[in-house]
Amino acid sequence: MPELPEVETVRRGLNQLTLNQEIWGGDVLLARTIAHPPSSVDFLPGLAGSVITQWHRRGKYLLAELSSSAWLGVHLRMTGQMLWLDPQESLQKHTRVRLFFTSEKELRFVDQRTFGKMWWVPPGTPPESIITGLQILGPDPFSAEFSVDYLALALQNRRRPIKTALLDQSLVAGVGNIYADEALFLSGVPPKTLCATLKLEQIERLRAAIIQVLQVSIEAGGTTFSNFLNVQGVNGNYGGVAWVYNRTGAPCRVCSTPIERLKLAGRSAHFCPQCQR
Repeated sequence: MPELPEVETVRRGLNQLTLNQEIWGGDVLLARTIAHPPSSVDFLPGLAGSVITQWHRRGKYLLAELSSSAWLGVHLRMTGQMLWLDPQESLQKHTRVRLFFTSEKELRFVDQRTFGKMWWVPPGTPPESIITGLQILGPDPFSAEFSVDYLALALQNRRRPIKTALLDQSLVAGVGNIYADEALFLSGVPPKTLCATLKLEQIERLRAAIIQVLQVSIEAGGTTFSNFLNVQGVNGNYGGVAWVYNRTGAPCRVCSTPIERLKLAGRSAHFCPQCQR
């Protein structure tokens, strides 16, 4: 958390609010938030004078394309927030980085758990050469590469539960705990099912369910169970209509059977024992 829908919600908000505005300065309040350059004191000089021309998303990463041909990379990790605010607004307790714009607005990176990261990628440098996590990402769920054939081939030799596999960013980029549970429910696949035993029709249903649940959540502005906010400080609304995630003991929305929870590789899996058999 945040997962693909939350990051995509932030990306869309940033594209609406921050484009074509010059960064003139900022303030790094927690040095370890800056993953590159190696010295955080070089981060802001690299950004100064740049204009954000477009925000992109790759998996759970945000990438701002800059007029200087450099890039700004952001990973929210567990508790990161990107907030577009007036500079005179009081600093949130966990503000880690501030970027000041000539429009007299600022972009704040707020991160309670301090796992989030930011990168400045020098001009002419491929982002993945600096942000090395990009190198291992599997296909985006909305891309043509995320086909039934791809998924069937990728799963055929895996001897681990499908819920665990879906959390592997090298299999599919951006899916995390929430939407893996939701997609498995919609496809009728139990979370403990070994990947190699999945039938083709199950894989077809699962691929369609992953895309469906991500689209629905994006339309709802993502999920807020703890602290996710969009760039204007608004909660996501998907949590109120979740099928199984975080609903242990509540009646299934389809068959009324109580939702169950189990642990797989240290992560929770929520499922309906009746609908997912």
